[in-house]
Amino acid sequence: MNKGATQPAGEDISAKGKPWMYKPMKIGPFTFPWFASPETQLILVSFVCFLCPGMYNAVTGLGGAGQLDMQDVNNANTALYSTLSVVGFFAGSIANRIGLKLTLSCGGFGYFLYVAALLSYNHNHNAGFLIFAGALLGICAGLLWCAQGAVMMSYPLEEQKGKFIAVFWIIFNLGGVIGSLVPLGQNIHSTAGAVNDGTYIAFMVLMAAGFFCAWGLSDSKYVKRKDGSKVIAMKHPTWWTEIKGLFETLQHNSYIVLLFPMFLASNWFTAYQFNVVNGFYFNIRTRSLNSLLYWLCQMIGAFVFGQLLDIKFLSRSMRAKLNFGLLFALTLGIWGGGYAFQKKFDRHTPKPDMDWSASGYVGPMFLYMFYGFYDASFQTCTYWFMGSLTNNSRKLANFAGFYKGIQSVGQAITWRMEALNTPYMNEFASCWGILAGSMVIAFPVIFFKIKDTTDVEEDLRFSDETIQEVVPDQTQEAK
Repeated sequence: MNKGATQPAGEDISAKGKPWMYKPMKIGPFTFPWFASPETQLILVSFVCFLCPGMYNAVTGLGGAGQLDMQDVNNANTALYSTLSVVGFFAGSIANRIGLKLTLSCGGFGYFLYVAALLSYNHNHNAGFLIFAGALLGICAGLLWCAQGAVMMSYPLEEQKGKFIAVFWIIFNLGGVIGSLVPLGQNIHSTAGAVNDGTYIAFMVLMAAGFFCAWGLSDSKYVKRKDGSKVIAMKHPTWWTEIKGLFETLQHNSYIVLLFPMFLASNWFTAYQFNVVNGFYFNIRTRSLNSLLYWLCQMIGAFVFGQLLDIKFLSRSMRAKLNFGLLFALTLGIWGGGYAFQKKFDRHTPKPDMDWSASGYVGPMFLYMFYGFYDASFQTCTYWFMGSLTNNSRKLANFAGFYKGIQSVGQAITWRMEALNTPYMNEFASCWGILAGSMVIAFPVIFFKIKDTTDVEEDLRFSDETIQEVVPDQTQEAK
C-alpha cells in the first residue's frame, strides 16, 4: 500500500497479524517464506498429517492393523468411518466457526488414542475399547481432514493448486513410508501374523508429536499470499450462519453433487487393498515391505499428477480434461491387472502367507505399488477439481467436509463388507465398478464447470469480505 493511503472501507483491522509473521525466515544461507504464508501453513498442516493419519495409514496398511484376528479391527474401522461420515459432512461448518487451528488440533488426538487401543488389545482383547476408540477417531478425523482440505485448496494462488496438493500428499505419505519402516525393522526376521508392542508404542510417540504440532498453525485471517491477496473467509461466523452456509453451498453449487460419487469412491478400495491383497496374501514382514512400497508410490503419484495439473502452457480447463482422461485410463489399466490377480484366490483359499523370497512375489508386489500410485492420483485429481471450482475458504471447507463425509460412508460400507466375509471377488468388483462409474457421473462438472479462472465477485457472493480486503492494493490501482 502507498504511504498515506487510507484503509479500504470496512477493512477488519484485527485481521492483521504481528509483524514477525510476515518476515521471511532465514536459516543459514536459505530464505524461507514468512510464517503466515500459504506455503509455511501448508508445510505445518502436512507434518501434522505426516505424524497422525500418515502413521495411522502405516498401521492399517499392514492388514488388520497388524493383528492376527482382523474381525474386531474391521468392526472398529466400521465404527470409525460411520462417525466420520456424519461429522465430516458438517465439519466445514465447525471449522469455519471455531477456526482451522482448533479444528486441526482436536483432530490429531484421536489417532493417538486409537493406536493406544490397539496396544491394549494386544494384551486384553478388549474389543469394546477398540471399537470406542475407532468411533472417537472418526469424529477427530472428520475435523482434521476438513481443516487440511481447506488449507490445501483455498490458500494457494490458482496456478499453484496442483503444486500445493502434490506437496501435501508427498509429505503426508512420507509418514506412511517412514511409518512402514517401523514394523519392517522390528519384524524383519518374523514370520508371525501380528506386530509386537514396540511397534504400537513407536507410533503413539510420533502421533503425540503431531497433535502438539497442530497448535503452531496460524489463523486463516492472518494468511497473506505472495501477491498480497488474502484468503476469502467469514470474519465473525456464528453457528447459525455456518449451518445456513452449509445448505447455501449445496443450493447455489448444486453441481457439486455430481462429484459425490467420486468422493464415495476415493477410499472405497482401502479395505480391499489392505486386508485382502496385503493382509490375506502375505506374511507380516512382506506386508510391512508392501506397505512401504505402497506409500512410496503414493508420493510418486502425487508428484506426477501435481505436475500435470499445473502445466503452464495449457489452460486450466484443458488441464482438467487431460488429467481426467489420464485418470480414467489408469482406472481401466491398473484395476484390469488387479482382476487377473484376484482370480487366483478367494476366501475359501488357504492363506498363502507369501514371503518376499518366494518366486512369484514380483508380480503382486508391482500390482500393490500401482494401487498406491493410483490412490494418490485419484485423490490429487479430486481435490484439484474441487479447488478449481472456487477460491472461497468457507465454501472449500464445506467441500472438504462433504468429501471426507461421503468418502467415509464408502469406507464404512467396505469395512463392514469385509467384516461380513464378503467374497473377495465381490469386493474387487465393487471397487472397480464404483471408480469407473463415478468418473462417468463427474464428467459434466469436469468438462463444463471448471473455467480458466475463478471470478472473484462470484466467490465473494456469500461472504462478508469485500474485494478491497482480499485483492492486493496494487491490483486495484492497476485497474
